[in-house]
Amino acid sequence: MKQRLPWIIGAVVAVLVAVFAIVAVTGTSDADQSAEGVVSEFQDVEVSGDSLPGFSGEGADAALGAIAPVLRGAGPTGNVVTTEPGAPTLLVFLAHWCPVCQREVPVLVNWFNDGQVPENLDVIAVTTSTDPSAPNFPPSTWLANEKWPAVWPIMADSGANDAANAFGLNAFPFMTLVSSDGKVLWRHSGEIDGTTLTVALTAALAGS
Repeated sequence: MKQRLPWIIGAVVAVLVAVFAIVAVTGTSDADQSAEGVVSEFQDVEVSGDSLPGFSGEGADAALGAIAPVLRGAGPTGNVVTTEPGAPTLLVFLAHWCPVCQREVPVLVNWFNDGQVPENLDVIAVTTSTDPSAPNFPPSTWLANEKWPAVWPIMADSGANDAANAFGLNAFPFMTLVSSDGKVLWRHSGEIDGTTLTVALTAALAGS
């Protein structure tokens, strides 16, 4: 019996170590999931490249043909969102408190649902100029209630509106079409219906 005792004690210790290891791994996993799930309407945005000139909507747009700055940020839940070149991309800058944006978002949702989006075009929403004291806050809830397409990522701008400033935003909503090689093809501010938007984007893409 005395010879078997060390083996029994060793086995008990091994089992306890294994149990503690499992508990530790499980606890860490739960903590990480909880942290990732925290919603924040403001996220840091890294801007690479030169900012675009301000958009006036009058005359020739000085930004056309320029290399667009690349944004690297996150969605409200912390998921990484980037505008790195690779596919034609339409960036849609939206403010939750803007009545025009509130009218335009359902138009864009219907534009998607009706199949009017040009083929192979990526769309990214950028929620910017966010103000917790303004109406219709928070923007993430607003877009969810409007059934914003799940395939269109949402980037939350920083408190300093770094993303919007980099693209020369002058009014809401604001749109910028960037080619697959990173060049600015088209910019627009204000309301636009789905048919007109499709025509404008198709023409800009064809000329790139």
